[in-house]
Amino acid sequence: MKAPKVTLDQWRALHAVVDYGGFAQAAVKMNRSQSSVSYAVNKLQNQLGLKLLHIEGRKAVLSETGKILLQRSSRLLADASAIELQAHHLEQGWEAEIRLAVETAYPTQQLMKALKQFEPLSNKTRIRLQEVVLSGAEDVLLEGSADLVISPFVPQGFLGEELIQVNFVAVAHPDHALFKLGRELTTDDLSRETQVIVSDSGSKGIDAGWLSGAQRWSVNSLESAQKIICNGLGYGWLLEEEIEQKLKDNKLKYLPLNEGKRHTSILYLIYANLNQVGPATKQLAEILKQVSH
Repeated sequence: MKAPKVTLDQWRALHAVVDYGGFAQAAVKMNRSQSSVSYAVNKLQNQLGLKLLHIEGRKAVLSETGKILLQRSSRLLADASAIELQAHHLEQGWEAEIRLAVETAYPTQQLMKALKQFEPLSNKTRIRLQEVVLSGAEDVLLEGSADLVISPFVPQGFLGEELIQVNFVAVAHPDHALFKLGRELTTDDLSRETQVIVSDSGSKGIDAGWLSGAQRWSVNSLESAQKIICNGLGYGWLLEEEIEQKLKDNKLKYLPLNEGKRHTSILYLIYANLNQVGPATKQLAEILKQVSH
């Protein structure tokens, strides 16, 4: 890659002259001599072979070409500052990336709220988000492929803090055959229809919530299960918070069950290594706790 002709210092000098209205003012703000600022800007123009500004009265004014390049160089200077800031945070132990594994049952609204709150505080820390189901959370902890995990279980050897209680409710499309029975449903009624379940993403293959003997369709996420059930292709237990509007719009309907119409699950927040938690991971964990209560 060809080395650039001009330096960041020259671009900073140009910005200062424009921002403060002249070479003398820029020199004061930059705590430099006026001659050094003038030299930097003149050298920049000579190296580019372009006239970037001219003097009107006592004020430095950009040419049309100068306006274009000033805008481009603004991003350049911002990126340079961001790199320096990130290097400073890395020196202090601020992580470059957080690997976050989230149980699919954790409400999307809370997750997005947490990530939005974290973003301006992140100091450019990247988020690597992974969705897991049931024992999938345990797998990523044991494999060391996540730093922070939201899980329905706390595996042996780890400490978890209760984060949120989520509610699952039995539903189907209002036109589903189960509603045509016109009475309270039994397990025999359910076993004759297709149940939609979310498959365990982990190695244990837990079949939580599946009625033995029932025809089943397996999907990888609650979102996929919701789409199938909303299209009348089966019934299942979905996260109540995620389907409130669909229940109001009559796109889904509670199944008339006496027992098992709803069940709750506790989700836990777990650090992969409590002794080596970085400041960014701690910050994100605190935000997750706040939005979950």
